[in-house]
Amino acid sequence: MGKSLDPPPIAANDDSLEVLRVWTVENSPVQLVLNTTWKDPGAWGLLIVDIARHVSKAFGKEGIMTEQDALVRIRQLFDAEWAAPTDTPMEID
Repeated sequence: MGKSLDPPPIAANDDSLEVLRVWTVENSPVQLVLNTTWKDPGAWGLLIVDIARHVSKAFGKEGIMTEQDALVRIRQLFDAEWAAPTDTPMEID
């Protein structure tokens, strides 16, 4: 899987656990695998916001747009997708 991202340093810790892996290809729905991990699904809300913040920092660092503009854009499409989903989650065999 040469297209995989390198694991972060925390992955070397024997107590670490991968909780989400997402794959995409142009003109196809994303596919993902996840481990529910936490007893409270609200923890996923925290994780989603953390991911958005990491993404915005990456866009800022790469000079694509400011972190703030990236966060605004992420939120715009999050809200749009929440209101009118563009696809339906399906189990992958």
